[in-house]
Parts: sequence; structure tokens; C-alpha cells
Amino acid sequence: MSEDRVLPEPLPPTGSADLEAVLAAWEEATARLEQTHETLRGEVRRLTDELEVKNRELARKNRLADLGQMASHVAHEVRNNLVPVALYLGLLRRRIGGDPGSVDVLEKIEAGFAALDVTVNDLLHFTSDRDPRLRAFPLGELIEDVRATLGPQLSAQAIEMVTEIDDDLCVTADRDMLRRAVLNLMLNAVDAMPEGGVLRVRASSRAHGVEVQVADTGQGISEEDARRVFEPFYTTKQGGTGLGLAIVYRIAEVHGGRITAESRPDGGALFTLTIATQTQKAAA
Repeated sequence: MSEDRVLPEPLPPTGSADLEAVLAAWEEATARLEQTHETLRGEVRRLTDELEVKNRELARKNRLADLGQMASHVAHEVRNNLVPVALYLGLLRRRIGGDPGSVDVLEKIEAGFAALDVTVNDLLHFTSDRDPRLRAFPLGELIEDVRATLGPQLSAQAIEMVTEIDDDLCVTADRDMLRRAVLNLMLNAVDAMPEGGVLRVRASSRAHGVEVQVADTGQGISEEDARRVFEPFYTTKQGGTGLGLAIVYRIAEVHGGRITAESRPDGGALFTLTIATQTQKAAA
């Protein structure tokens, strides 16, 4: 009788379903890794761009700080020397009061002197680095104050000024700073209309504060100028300092607001100043 042989049990065959599951898991993991890699690359690009922007802003602030110190020193030195000149001009006017020809020449000298004084004031305002002194005041009164200041120039250039401001609209801001900002915007509009036109000033309350719009009927503003017009010392006007609108930018900035420039569809330029402070109605 032959011996019975005990044979080993055969290994179970590897099914195709198991292999497909392994491959599917591998592909899924690979896809997740690729997606994570792309996400990380995108985040690195975003952070790199943000860092470049911050570095440019820091470099700009450092340059402005250096320019501010230099400008402040120059402005104070010039102003110290302008004071006695103004006194001498006043004495000279009294001495030649009876000579129309000499008075005419003196008036031209005084006009040049006034322009120089404006430049010095621009430098001093640009280098001023104080916190705004906030208080509530009627915005309409401030606009009328600026209108009165520019009255002779508006009449001389045949410019009509139109205002659209609620009588009871008040703003909480630094009055001196805001007056300077509005004055610079209106002077910019007047300069854009040497042959006459319409200067329109609107003001309205917004949820975030108050918005002041100054529009002219001049030649408008190009996209390039609209991007750069608030940069210090950038100007398109012959003899301009390039500081007027830069001062407006800083005033808006310290009030938590902003200033924008654009061309109007029907011609001219529009500047929108936002003061991001609380607004309120004047007491009855």
C-alpha cells in the first residue's frame, strides 16, 4: 500500500481587484501631493509679491523721510529770509505809492514773492508729521472759506464755482488739515482751467465717513498721471513743486481715508477725497 502524500495548500491567487485598489490609492496620493505642491508654490509666490510690495513701501518711506528732513531745513531757512524781504516790500510800496509804473513793477515782485511763499508752505506742510486734531465742524463753512480765499482768482479766470453740500453736514476731522487738502484740490482745478470753466465741489455723508469731490472742466488727466500724480515732486505743471497733491494724499492717509483721480466722461478731471471719520448732522 502506497503512502499518501500531503501536498501543501496552494497560495490564493492575487486578484486584479487588489492591484487596482493599490494603483488607485497611489494615484490619489500622487494627486494630493501635486495639489499640495501647487498650493505651496502659489502661497510662496503670494508671499514673495507681498514682501516685494512691503519692501518698496519701506524704501519709499525711507526716501520720503530723508527728503522731509532736507525739505524742512530748506523751508525754514528760506522763510527766515523771506520775513525781512516782506517788510522791505511794504516800506517800498509806501515810498513809491505815487508812481503807477513803479507800483506795477512792485506788484509783479509781490506776485513772485507770494508764489515763493506758497512753495515754502507746501514744503512745511509736506514735512509736517503730526497727528490730526479731531473736532466736529460744518463742512459747508469750510468750503465757503476756501471759496472766499480763491474768489479773486476765480473771477480773474472766469471760473464758475458750483457747490452741492448739505447745510447741516458736519465732519469730524482736523480742520486745518482738511482745509489745506480742499484748497490744494481746488487750486489744482483752477490751474487746469486757465481759459475759464466750471469748478464743481460735492460733499456727501457715507457709511465710512465723508466724501468730497472736486471736479473741473479742463483737459482731464491721463491714466499715467492719475497713477503718479500723488507722488512727491511729480508734476505736469510748469513751475509746479509737485507737492500739492502729495500733501492731500498724506492728509487723507492720516485720517484713515484715501484720494483718487480720474478723468470725467464728459471732460475734465475728478478728484475724490475720503475722510474716514464719523460724520454727524449739525445741531439745529
